[in-house]
Amino acid sequence: MKHANRAGIYFLVPAVLIIAFVLLFPIIQTVVLSFGRNSTSIFIGYEYAGLANYQRLLKTPRFITSLNNTIIFTAVTVPLELLLGIALALILNRRFRGKGLVRMAVLFPWALPTALNALMWRWMFNTEFGLFNSMLTDTGLALERVNWLGAIPSSMLAMMFVSIWKTSSFMALLLLAGLQTIPSDLYEAGSVDGTNRLTEFRFITLPLLRPAILVSVLLRTMDAMRTFELPFNLTDGGPLTSTETLSLYAYRAIFQYVNFNLGSSAILIQFIIIMSISVIYILIIRRGDA
Repeated sequence: MKHANRAGIYFLVPAVLIIAFVLLFPIIQTVVLSFGRNSTSIFIGYEYAGLANYQRLLKTPRFITSLNNTIIFTAVTVPLELLLGIALALILNRRFRGKGLVRMAVLFPWALPTALNALMWRWMFNTEFGLFNSMLTDTGLALERVNWLGAIPSSMLAMMFVSIWKTSSFMALLLLAGLQTIPSDLYEAGSVDGTNRLTEFRFITLPLLRPAILVSVLLRTMDAMRTFELPFNLTDGGPLTSTETLSLYAYRAIFQYVNFNLGSSAILIQFIIIMSISVIYILIIRRGDA
């Protein structure tokens, strides 16, 4: 039996090594290239440059703008998605006729691919024949058509709106799972004591839902900090660079301007920021469990 187990391990070793190489090599190459100069590979013509790329990034207005855009986008969308997610989760946690259909409808935005979602909203925000401008002009609420995606700050607001519409259902799904773990006996005991809905939510639901809230906020914050598909397909980072995020900046640095060193440095800075936020959230969760 031991011989058979050993043979199975031997067969698995090549596959494990290949998977490890596929996963680890891009990470190692990104780190090494971030400290290089005028190089697209770590094997051919690599020249060490120290922290020059990071210093250059911190002096580049476009990088600072993309960093600010990412932080503002995350700081606005995540809290609003959390509030809407809690409201949707509370509604979906109740018993009513057609509950299954309502759940499917709520999860539909999250099920749509981000690229398809962005293209759909891009059509609705279109200046000439978009749905929103048609509604505003036909009802007389606006005399002129609004250039939603071609003006500042409406382009960022539109991108935030699309993100909130799509990912609030994701937050609701995670929070609904947390709500279903709360024992119903607590609510029954509260009703005996004469508590109302607001008191139940404040003293029973919210404290017991705290771990689910922290986890959902952590996952959504990480996702928002590395958002790429939405600005790429909805606004293309414009107008100018008003909706360009860190991921989109790094993509353009590498593939459009063929500056692998600068792009890799931007990716590493983004990774450090996301990891720092994650560590803070994890410490908060552990402190709450202690």
